[in-house]
Amino acid sequence: MVAFEHPHGMHPPQAQWELPFFEPHHAALAQRLADWSALQHVDESDDRAACKDWVQRLGEAGWLRYCVPAAQGGALPELDSRSLVVLRETLAFHSPLADFAFAMQGLGSGAITLAGTPAQQAKYLGAVARGEKIAAFALSEPEAGSDVAAMATRAVQTGDGWTLDGSKTWISNGDLADFYVVFAKTDPDAGARGISAFIVDAPHAGLDSSAHIHVMAPHPLATLHFAGCEIASDAMLGTLHGGFKLAMRTLDIFRASVAAAALGMARRAFAEAVAHARQRRMFGQTLADFQLTQARLGEMSALIDAAALLTYRAAWQRDRSATQGAGTPAYTAAAASAKLSATENAQRVIDMALQMFGGRGVQVGQKIESLYRDIRSLRIYEGASEVQLLILGKAALRA
Repeated sequence: MVAFEHPHGMHPPQAQWELPFFEPHHAALAQRLADWSALQHVDESDDRAACKDWVQRLGEAGWLRYCVPAAQGGALPELDSRSLVVLRETLAFHSPLADFAFAMQGLGSGAITLAGTPAQQAKYLGAVARGEKIAAFALSEPEAGSDVAAMATRAVQTGDGWTLDGSKTWISNGDLADFYVVFAKTDPDAGARGISAFIVDAPHAGLDSSAHIHVMAPHPLATLHFAGCEIASDAMLGTLHGGFKLAMRTLDIFRASVAAAALGMARRAFAEAVAHARQRRMFGQTLADFQLTQARLGEMSALIDAAALLTYRAAWQRDRSATQGAGTPAYTAAAASAKLSATENAQRVIDMALQMFGGRGVQVGQKIESLYRDIRSLRIYEGASEVQLLILGKAALRA
């Protein structure tokens, strides 16, 4: 992976923040973040070192304050999905790894925001907002990805706490995080109704996070192994057996922001394609002079706009919802539409942009090549495209 530097003369678009889904402060937030990003120069050749660097920078600049509520040092009274969308789309345009670092601070601490005791919130959330503690969300297992209820990790109550045994995998910030929000079966026969959540500090006896996972678009991933991992009774997060609902509530808040990250990558690929088309000469004219190029750019633009409107609608619906629970059925379906459309459309846009670059598009070190690798995982994590289709299909049948 090449070092991240701000693309000279290439800035994310700002007109979308004038749409009626947003308030004036959202547009101002996007502009401030774009200006800040222009000054950042981060070596991303080592994804783990770069992630730490980004968390520190994002914390010092105050951007991580949007991951927690004001009572715990956050920027706004409550988590605001539209602000998360603005931040993630803007960051992903510049650096998908910066977006990842920001997103995991929010997702990794989101359950503490929703269900933590005052003591838990005081211990973790302020440090998350300042970039002093790196957070992680440990839900997936080798045999329990989309089927969360199939998890096998056990939490057995002891005299003065709990003992965790089992494995979690595909854990973002694995072996990097200062704490993990871990979901485990406290009633193994109750399916989704038998899951509870716990906060596990790292390092911790009985927790081995050394099994790193290497993927096509490098970012910190690991498998966690729990073997007789003893935690205190006050490590439980939320209610006994309330872990599944808590996990879904947390994911619901951030699902629209995953779509926004895909949008940011798609907009960057589109900007790269436009710039390339204007300057690349062939057969006595520029690539942009060919009608086929113009048609392809038009298709890319329409795909981005369609996904953007679904993404912004979902974030707007979530913010106007009366509760911060799992959301209304309308919001859940809107978030599924946004996540599905934005990630799938972004994949198509980036693929078309790469094709426009020809051989240079697959050269390692080119921005379009790294975007091609970066976008692929977004169609899988935090609810694969197939899961979003099931959500939408069930919603249609209930209507």
